[in-house]
Amino acid sequence: MIIAQRIKELRIEKGFSQKDLSKMVGCSQPMIVLWEKGECEPTASAILKLAEALNCSCDYLLGKTEY
Repeated sequence: MIIAQRIKELRIEKGFSQKDLSKMVGCSQPMIVLWEKGECEPTASAILKLAEALNCSCDYLLGKTEY
């Protein structure tokens, strides 16, 4: 799943721990683990918060663009 790979890749690139990202997005750290493993996908509102926290577009997270 593209979104799982991109969340993990960007989180690591930004130097955030899963706990850091969970606080920025307003979810639990185990939820970040599930997203990064591709075991579940974030809701639309979580995708918006992830994009803001990771400084990217929602389209990038969803695999619609390469930037």
